[in-house]
Amino acid sequence: MRLSDEQRAAWRACGHVTVPDVFSAAECDAAVADITAWGDAFLAALPPAERAWYVDRGVSGEAVLRKLDNPVFHRPAIRALAVKPALVALVEDIIEPGVTVHFSQIFFKAPHGGGPKPVHQDNFYFGPRDPERVVTAWVALDDATIDNGCLHFGEGTHRGPVCPHVAPPDEPFNLQVPEETARRVKMTPAPVRKGGVSFHHGNTFHQSADNRSPRWRRACAIHYVGNDNIFTTPALPYDAGSAIRIT
Repeated sequence: MRLSDEQRAAWRACGHVTVPDVFSAAECDAAVADITAWGDAFLAALPPAERAWYVDRGVSGEAVLRKLDNPVFHRPAIRALAVKPALVALVEDIIEPGVTVHFSQIFFKAPHGGGPKPVHQDNFYFGPRDPERVVTAWVALDDATIDNGCLHFGEGTHRGPVCPHVAPPDEPFNLQVPEETARRVKMTPAPVRKGGVSFHHGNTFHQSADNRSPRWRRACAIHYVGNDNIFTTPALPYDAGSAIRIT
């Protein structure tokens, strides 16, 4: 599997591109079953001091899991997604052959309860030596729609610099582009059908809205980096020991 000429043009112009049907419905369902079991166990054992980082409030006020970190490292079922030849071929089409997963995340948006993520740039979080050799593959495990919180992108912002980020005083982990900068950029929704993958450049502005629908919006974000690239100025700590070399 390779990008088409049209998809390559979209990547160059917009800093993101969506490729449908990279994974089957069965592969997505198997991944959801695995992360659901993992998430239930994780939430039950989560210390109170860490709940703000991982938990949203559902429509009835109950705690709902927002994210899980490093599933490619921790869960063989998710690693199987990351090493699928069709996905790796697309990643290498974008950032050249020889890639490592340096970090990965599961994002849950529960029905009527999954909260928003403000505008941010992945490369601010990672601080890579070469910003061009980082790509996020955002795997839609459910249909991601406008009403359940699909990604929105700032078209062409990958051609600009990495901006300083700020965080709310009570959420130091929630780094985001300052509001006065973000409001100058038009954010365009990019729905993805289940099994599709949305790829975005590490400099591209992106965000997601809250889930106002009765449907789940679960996704796996896999951050691929060229093997000769490293995180030189990361905004948060990343464990190099959890990196998984793919090719």
